[in-house]
Amino acid sequence: MKIGTPKEVFEGENRVAMTPDSARQLQKLGYDCLIESGAGANAGFSDATFEDAGVTVIKTAAALWKEADIVAKVRQPDSAELKRLREGQTLISFFNPAANDEGMEAAKKKGANVIAMEMVPRISRAQKMDALSSMANIAGYRAVIEAGNNFGRFFTGQVTAAGKVPPAKVLVVGAGVAGLAAIGTSTSLGAITYAFDVRPEVAEQVESMGAEFVFLDFEEEQQDGAATGGYAAVSSPEFAAAQLAKFRELAPDMDIVITTALIPNREAPELWTKDMVESMKPGSVIVDLAAEKGGNCKLTVKDEKIVTDNGVTIIGYTDFPSRMAAQASTLYATNIRHMMTDLTPKVKNEETGEETRDFFHNMEDDVIRGATVTFEKEITFPPPPPKVQAIAAKPKETAPELTPEEKRAQEAAAFKAQTKQQVILLAIGAALLLGVGMIPGMPASFMQHFIVFVLSVFIGFQVIWNVAHSLHTPLMAVTNAISSIIILGALIQIGSSSLLITLLAALGIFMAAVNIFGGFLVTRRMLAMFQKS
Repeated sequence: MKIGTPKEVFEGENRVAMTPDSARQLQKLGYDCLIESGAGANAGFSDATFEDAGVTVIKTAAALWKEADIVAKVRQPDSAELKRLREGQTLISFFNPAANDEGMEAAKKKGANVIAMEMVPRISRAQKMDALSSMANIAGYRAVIEAGNNFGRFFTGQVTAAGKVPPAKVLVVGAGVAGLAAIGTSTSLGAITYAFDVRPEVAEQVESMGAEFVFLDFEEEQQDGAATGGYAAVSSPEFAAAQLAKFRELAPDMDIVITTALIPNREAPELWTKDMVESMKPGSVIVDLAAEKGGNCKLTVKDEKIVTDNGVTIIGYTDFPSRMAAQASTLYATNIRHMMTDLTPKVKNEETGEETRDFFHNMEDDVIRGATVTFEKEITFPPPPPKVQAIAAKPKETAPELTPEEKRAQEAAAFKAQTKQQVILLAIGAALLLGVGMIPGMPASFMQHFIVFVLSVFIGFQVIWNVAHSLHTPLMAVTNAISSIIILGALIQIGSSSLLITLLAALGIFMAAVNIFGGFLVTRRMLAMFQKS
């Protein structure tokens, strides 16, 4: 079978759905690869590089559509491209099925099978095919770069001979894939980064990346993102009002605002109002990644950059992935290649036992069924929910706060339990010592040393084992306990009349001390590796 990629006809689109590397992988699956001449030029892939990878270069789009059994492209096909579809042909592309009834009807009439890449379900097995996440990751990164290009100061704070430069304050609204990419880029550039999201489970992710999560003084149970395909759900009017109030509070202090909030199959929610823009400082920048769906900012103009009367720059570009065409094409082509791998399962020959691959559009497969919008002259959108769904995070159970009387009772009970345990251990130890001492012929000197050893073990473990593990690892706790035993025993023996015993005791104290204090220093350095400066 032949898989081909035409040149994108959408104005300003620089991406391509096949790269030389992805073509090599597709050929290993048994496909002949075709590409329209010049399709990869804007992404940095010449016709010569495709030919070197074994790809056949086709001069015209019409010839490619006619020859290819499977067509892979980036943008939603226009009416001219839909007319080129034929019965039995498979199209893999972004398709926007929720707002593209005409396109689905056209594909149905042609008898073509359409796989919409934005419909890949967000389950673990399908992450390698999740083109939306791939492109959102690039958009989030590029949004920060674009903001920096229009921001008149450093991101990071600096103290120089010429004066002090304060760090930029960045607010990222929406902590999905694009938002997290923006957070990571912003913090790495040294900005003080804040983030907000309606989903409760993302707070820890945000904080782990060095940003501060913005919490609302509002009690409302929010739906876990796993239950909504990884996207935010519609908030209640009360929550939305509290959210806007918080943004109005933050707006005067923010230098850069990046909005990424989208709800599937809906217009983008308005989160940054006109009065918030007016309250921002001159020179501030807003990058609206939801501009294609109407924008999160009231003043956003799709595909344009505007400057307000108070000097705030608002960027509404919708082609951020295309502005990084080489990287975006590589990631998208990889998504396509993984989809083709699932569409080309291994088939074992019963007679020879040999495994071969063959194209099979398996509608029983969760991923393939979820992404398919037309199949065998039928519209299959919307898909049924996947048989295997993401597991939503369980709500955190908060222990009821104890009263002062209950706390005192709890502490008293713990003290009694600890005392009882120690008394039992001491009784057992005394009984064992007495038993050893009653053994006939037991030398008195041995018993003296044995008693010292037992007491050292007891005291050493009691002292060291009670140190919190946040200060040292469990392994260190054991080694430090043993070192404490050695130190206590050595301190008792260091006053011996024998010079040899005194020297050995001093050496034991020195080596055990090195082990303890050196262990703490090593642990401190290990913990510092995971801390942000």
